Amino acid sequence: MSSLVAITLIGFVLGMRHATDPDHVIAVTTIVSRQRSLGSAALIGAFWGVGHTITILAVGSAIILFNVVIPPRIGLTMELAVGIMLVLLGVLNLTGVTRAISERLTPGRAGGHSHPHEHGDYVHTHLHSHAPGHHGHSEDATPQARLDRRFGGLGAYQAIRPLVIGIVHGLAGSAAVALLVLATIHNPPWAVAYLLLFGLGTIAGMMLITAAIAVPYTYTSRFSRLNAGLAAASGLVSVGFGLFIAYQIGFGDGLFTGHPNWTPH
Repeated sequence: MSSLVAITLIGFVLGMRHATDPDHVIAVTTIVSRQRSLGSAALIGAFWGVGHTITILAVGSAIILFNVVIPPRIGLTMELAVGIMLVLLGVLNLTGVTRAISERLTPGRAGGHSHPHEHGDYVHTHLHSHAPGHHGHSEDATPQARLDRRFGGLGAYQAIRPLVIGIVHGLAGSAAVALLVLATIHNPPWAVAYLLLFGLGTIAGMMLITAAIAVPYTYTSRFSRLNAGLAAASGLVSVGFGLFIAYQIGFGDGLFTGHPNWTPH
């Protein structure tokens, strides 16, 4: 029993390491390149981790509990989805579509602007207009301070996007994780518990990674050209790596040929 507990807890550590995979890091970099808050960037990482964990648990549990076998062509297609997604993220980042969508779907953007101001001894920033009745809250009403300071600029679009990306990434890696667990833990309930802790570790690891990635973007926000250059670089890397993955899966692993060869990894 103690050995099972130890192995399961190791899943948390391996989940944190899993968050550092190149395709994961590149994908979240294109997302946080427009963030100006470390707290918002960490929250984006958390949403990515939740999406990843949902898929890992769903697909992995099906493999462990019901002996589901994924055919090579389907497995390769799930991994190809990651390459396509990276290309799409990079293109959206380079063309500015991502920023336009974020501004349109973030509440309070229309007709307003953002700058810090104070309410008594509390200083915060939010989008508002100076037109009568458009301030967003009464002058004597302070919003929930901690949430406003850390996550006030994160709209629904910025939350849904990393969640969906995490789900796609989970599709690509769920089979490999489940098969690895089956080879080590033969007790199905403990194997599923391992997947859960693995997912929690991934969430924690990605929160740290996205916060770290956001540091240069946060501290170069005053230098618009440098900041734009960093964002463009992340987009180019995402497109390039996505095309590499697509080519490797399509022709190296044979998805686009009559003899697909898939080894979960």
